[in-house]
Amino acid sequence: MPYLTSIGTVRRTGGVEQLGFGVPGYAHPLLAPTEWAELTRPGTPLHWAVLNIDDGPGARPDPHCLEAAGRLRNARERAVQGETPQDSARAAGGRLLGHLDLAFGSRSFGELIADAQSFLDWYRVDGFYLGQCPAGRAELPAVRRLTCTLAALLEHDEGGEGHGPLVLGLGTHPHPGYAEVADQLVTFSGPWADYRWSQVAEWTAAYPPERFAHFVHGVPRTHLEEAMRIARWQGAGTIFFTDRDGQHGWDGRHGQTDPFAALPGYWDEFVSRIGPGISE
Repeated sequence: MPYLTSIGTVRRTGGVEQLGFGVPGYAHPLLAPTEWAELTRPGTPLHWAVLNIDDGPGARPDPHCLEAAGRLRNARERAVQGETPQDSARAAGGRLLGHLDLAFGSRSFGELIADAQSFLDWYRVDGFYLGQCPAGRAELPAVRRLTCTLAALLEHDEGGEGHGPLVLGLGTHPHPGYAEVADQLVTFSGPWADYRWSQVAEWTAAYPPERFAHFVHGVPRTHLEEAMRIARWQGAGTIFFTDRDGQHGWDGRHGQTDPFAALPGYWDEFVSRIGPGISE
């Protein structure tokens, strides 16, 4: 079933029939080699991972990012071919998304399309993650124009497979119209203290879980199962939870404070709780 009906073509379903991971942006592969390597481990229930060099594709191709993108693409191809039984759980996922920073609507259409084309030319991305996406009704036409153009670029990209997805990095529940202009909406991104008391917008009940993603930081290991229950109850099909709080550098050397830039301390347990082949 197509979600981007305005481009007049049957495109993609997003490939997220089961609960799995969306990685909003690991650190540069040179600084986070373990993180990027884990994405290609057979059986990892990965839906997609975001590549973000410098709030976009950067000024030129980065050799370390090219290598990471190639490994993820090769892992996906092996999964699609079904080389191992566990890989079948990843066959519809494992996509690489280029990060486009919308700056809450302040960046021009031309700049964003130029960044998108660079991602396609250099890294052969499968889709795009629209970070700092506005959520109001007034900005909806501009976002619709952008996603329709991005969909067309993906459809006609000679080096890619032409089937997205497009993910809106909102972090909150937007105007309901946004559900019709992209494949997936990030409707929560924030701390565990807020997530455990959060409420889901009523209009989301009309859509399947594969249309929504939740990112939560500061989740203690002892509350991991509770966080997963909340995600299921609120209808999120893609998640990323971490015990990192974003207040301290995760590597002790580089001062990286983005809580989603590195693996959570309980990564192996997190993977096993979802597991391959578990239908939601």
